[in-house]
Amino acid sequence: MAEYANKPASRKPGKPKIFVLDTNIILHDHRCIRKFQDNNLVIPMAVIEELDKFKKGNDALAFNARGFVREVDKLSDGRTFAQSGISLGRNLGWLKVEPNHPFSPEYKDLFKDDIQDHRILATAMWVRDNNPGTFVALVTKDINLRMKAKAAGMAVQDYLTDKVEDSKVEGSQKEVISDAVEPELLQKLAYGPETALPWQELYRKEPKANQLYRFSWKGAEDKERVCARYDAGTGCIKLVKSREAYGIRPRNDEQKLALDACLNKDIKLVALTGGAGTGKTLLALAAALEQEKDYDQIILTRPTITLGNQDIGYLPGDQKTKMSPYLMPMMDNLNVIKAQFRPSSKEALKIESMLKEEKLLISPLAYIRGRSLGKVYFIVDEAQNLTPHEVKTIITRSGEGTKMVFTGDIFQIDQPYLDQWSNGLTHLGEKMAGQKLFEHIFLRKGERSELSEIAAKLL
Repeated sequence: MAEYANKPASRKPGKPKIFVLDTNIILHDHRCIRKFQDNNLVIPMAVIEELDKFKKGNDALAFNARGFVREVDKLSDGRTFAQSGISLGRNLGWLKVEPNHPFSPEYKDLFKDDIQDHRILATAMWVRDNNPGTFVALVTKDINLRMKAKAAGMAVQDYLTDKVEDSKVEGSQKEVISDAVEPELLQKLAYGPETALPWQELYRKEPKANQLYRFSWKGAEDKERVCARYDAGTGCIKLVKSREAYGIRPRNDEQKLALDACLNKDIKLVALTGGAGTGKTLLALAAALEQEKDYDQIILTRPTITLGNQDIGYLPGDQKTKMSPYLMPMMDNLNVIKAQFRPSSKEALKIESMLKEEKLLISPLAYIRGRSLGKVYFIVDEAQNLTPHEVKTIITRSGEGTKMVFTGDIFQIDQPYLDQWSNGLTHLGEKMAGQKLFEHIFLRKGERSELSEIAAKLL
């Protein structure tokens, strides 16, 4: 694959390339036209037609569609798209909206259906054929369109600007460092009066903020391991004790660290990643209920992923009935917590009261947009289905006293144009790593049931 122009790394100066953008690139990032360095961009008319279908609404797709159209309108400023295109600005290339073109006679029978994807591909091939000596590539996040382009001999690439490197994605699964420590030091950490050690006693280089550890006893690895976290504020590696939250106890070391992060008021932003059944949402919800007196409201939400670009308005029934399919997984976690207590217990009655008074609110993310979140414990489930821009939008709404927990599995994505490298949850872990207010835990072991864990490994 040829070198990609919008990759952050610098490239050798040479003749500018031409990139033809698919609709999904714009819907993913409406400022994408600013991220191709000094290379030139072509927008097929079919893309403009598709954007017209997305511009209405309050979701991220509508926001990006409107944002892009406004940006291009501002650039053109009453001018037409001449043969040379319109300049994107200093040190950038030009932009041109190209009318739709048919496939050349050689390829006219390659695709039978007259659809927008084929019109975009045909226009990209026309741009290539009419710019000899210039590298031309179609940029799309649609894997099927990439396959069709390759079949037609057209250079095609994914949008790489917001993709996290493989090494960093793999590193996010190794947030907990396992290490063997001298018995006397570990004894001091685990049973000393301070249950903390200055980092200099264990390492030569200062760890990043909230680095997590699982220490074993050197020479006696069969003894129980000790979990710890580096506190950048005190400069000490502190013991993480096993804690209980609203009847929920952690079942493994990662869960112990995750529950500690969710209960720690100094850590305002937490990311819990891992496969199905690892307890991500359950631990976050239990921690929120344990601290309900410290927050005005607990909100548990998730993005609504629908088929055929239809929102929940297409479902029958009233609002509550429409939302129930999306809320059921979150209610399952709440029921697990309620099952720890008798139905007549004060804890169970407290949950019912919080639901009735909407101090505990379970709602699709679409109904949270536009709110200012002050003194709220905010849990976003299935966050891997959010774009980096959506995650940023949510976090920037947090007010004083708010804590946010994002949970999800970056390998189980339902959005067609996101993957494990470009989704918002992966970006959150990569961009916020080392910040004092942020902690990330990757949970490995499934605890839902023995059958669930075996199925996850073997099927």
